[in-house]
Amino acid sequence: MPRETSPRAPGGEPSRPLRSWVRSSPGTHIWLAVIALTSLVIALSSDGLDHYLLHRNSSNLYELSRHPLRALLGSAFWIENPASLPFYAVLFEVFHAPVERWLGTVKWLVVVGTAHVAATLVSQKVVLEAIRDHDVPRSMAHVVDIGVSYGLAASVGILTYRLPRPWRWFYLAGAVAFFAVPLVSDRTYTDLGHAVSLVIGLAFWPLTRDGHGPGAGPEKSLVDADGRGAH
Repeated sequence: MPRETSPRAPGGEPSRPLRSWVRSSPGTHIWLAVIALTSLVIALSSDGLDHYLLHRNSSNLYELSRHPLRALLGSAFWIENPASLPFYAVLFEVFHAPVERWLGTVKWLVVVGTAHVAATLVSQKVVLEAIRDHDVPRSMAHVVDIGVSYGLAASVGILTYRLPRPWRWFYLAGAVAFFAVPLVSDRTYTDLGHAVSLVIGLAFWPLTRDGHGPGAGPEKSLVDADGRGAH
């Protein structure tokens, strides 16, 4: 009697869409798994311990001046409110995963890593100048400054070039408005960091010219109505 076999994808492997999606964007999902772990630690910690962990892993002026590498790296793996983890998980799947699949893990890491570091340093430089000018209290040097939003803003920016015209222009207008309105109205250092990250993502346009991530093959052939490439 013939043995039943699992349906196979064109490449010959069993068709498992979820596993394929995760394997094609490993950096995104490893990052998300670490954030899930640190969020669990915060959720299970006492008030004093969670406060200590968040401050120790912040990229504020105090930590940057004493442990710059730890502050810059560690701040990318914590979120302040563990309840927001599902929301961030959705954002990772919508923005980070497609960019990593398109460009490949190394190029994706270059984009989000550059944005995270640069936006952090720029925004904290603004805080330092504001403290020196007595525009904000000195306690701003010790605020909790953690999170993944700078890297997300960079992925939002570079993903612009993945969309065909004219949709990319609507997407870009929405992204610019989303980050520019808070920057103009609230003018916080975090809003500045988001704007810087978006610009950095857009500035990495040269990396998109030969994007060849695991999921880029078939989609890369998309062309505009006039026959030119989508990028």
